[in-house]
Amino acid sequence: MMTRIRTTVVLVEDNPLHARRYRENLSQDPSLQLLAEYATAAEAMRHAGALAPDVALIDLDLPDASGFAVIRQIRQQSPHTAIMVVSVFGGERNLVEAIEAGATGYLLKDSLPSDFNASLHALRAGESPISPSLARYLLTRLQRTPGPAPLPAAEAGPSPLSRRETAILEAIARGRSIAEIGDALHISPLTVKSHVQNIYRKLEARSRQHAVFLAQQRGLLKL
Repeated sequence: MMTRIRTTVVLVEDNPLHARRYRENLSQDPSLQLLAEYATAAEAMRHAGALAPDVALIDLDLPDASGFAVIRQIRQQSPHTAIMVVSVFGGERNLVEAIEAGATGYLLKDSLPSDFNASLHALRAGESPISPSLARYLLTRLQRTPGPAPLPAAEAGPSPLSRRETAILEAIARGRSIAEIGDALHISPLTVKSHVQNIYRKLEARSRQHAVFLAQQRGLLKL
């Protein structure tokens, strides 16, 4: 069995029952290390970014401030940290704001996957775990929301994305995994990840959902 690289985690959660549930899950995987736990946004914003964790688990409904502020602060202080929102709140506003703030995954507390730890490893590996209901909502929103009006021919510029990158981003928008995209395009998962990183760079995106959102806003995706 392949040994997983150790993944460091910080937890931002004010509900003691939920916090205990996450701690118990993390303790079952020796490759996951809980560095610190915070019950308020102020504590998390003061300390979490400096720890530069691999993964941050963040609740949105904190007693002193919104979890969005925590996401932005950690993203600014530790750009490499993968941020997972774990919240009771779904819906358009929270999902889109979390993505724009820098979240790279979003799970609902009432529908956590049975293998929660696997979601954390997937997050660190570049995946964007998202609860199925939110994924369906995001795809439906992209399909139904018209893109911006096209520029006149004289002003329109070429897409910054190559054909292969566009195909990969469309597959991501449809919920395909890295492995599925690689199989469909007959390329390795490592090559797919390389293309995804290029997409992030070209669109100045922070996550897959953010890249899809930005591309849709710029009229680069046809779903």
